[in-house]
Amino acid sequence: MDSPKLPRLRVSAETGPDALVAFIFGAADAVPSAVDCALLAGPPVEAWCAQGDHYAVRIVEATEAGGDIEAATEQAYRRLLAETRPSAHPYLLRIWNYFADINAGEGDHERYRRFCVGRAAAVDEMFNQVPPAATAIGADGAPARLQVVALCAKAPAIALENPRQTPAWRYPREHGPVSPGFSRGAVLDADTATPRLLASGTASIVGHVSQHVGDFAAQLRESLDNLAALLEQGRQATGRGFPLDGCESLRVYLRRPDDLAAAQAILATSGIDTGRVSYLRGDVCRRELDVELEGVFAAS
Repeated sequence: MDSPKLPRLRVSAETGPDALVAFIFGAADAVPSAVDCALLAGPPVEAWCAQGDHYAVRIVEATEAGGDIEAATEQAYRRLLAETRPSAHPYLLRIWNYFADINAGEGDHERYRRFCVGRAAAVDEMFNQVPPAATAIGADGAPARLQVVALCAKAPAIALENPRQTPAWRYPREHGPVSPGFSRGAVLDADTATPRLLASGTASIVGHVSQHVGDFAAQLRESLDNLAALLEQGRQATGRGFPLDGCESLRVYLRRPDDLAAAQAILATSGIDTGRVSYLRGDVCRRELDVELEGVFAAS
């Protein structure tokens, strides 16, 4: 039985016998949990370690036929729900989505927008009631591969929204025919000594409008402001603080590797332990933005 005093989940740069899943960065498809985004700097592994059997991880891959990301997404999410809902871990808490050329196509034909349409066609009412925290990134791997990694649990998490941002699932029509289905973050293990806050992919968006187009440094600072606002929402929801120095892992996706030095300089002054930051080459779902971050923060 899980102890109510000990956290059920923690994230580390080192794998161990209690590792639920180990994300390996820049390793193509060497293992199902490999993330095919080139590692630019930082820890090459992000291990999610679990105590007891409260959590499970499911990994689903689909192959696009003729570049049809919409159909591949619908297939992947139907399979994910078919495997998850009848299981002992029916709740989807955190999802990662990786596929190539995320910004290819114009208007509603953009691949990210078609991905959102495919996901919306597959998910059920339970998914939409409280959308899971999520990230979608354009990876550098096989052009026909969609990778979906889902953290599941026996009980729901506490979903979070950011007051500085419009909930993604309420975006206006200008962002696509279907709004993205994710929450800004989630708090896990609120009944234990050390809850964890999982921040979804976070970019330079205020309301629903992209900010600082063409200015990488300003985009990253805006993203950090959004992250700080989300951590404050976690405090309000649980009564526990989630400080930046409680960061267990941070992924920083950079559209351009040449921005690495600027990103490292800004993160060095953020209060986040730089030894826990992995910088990855990845495309943000909004083509006008150049950086996105996500992370895991332990309560103080």
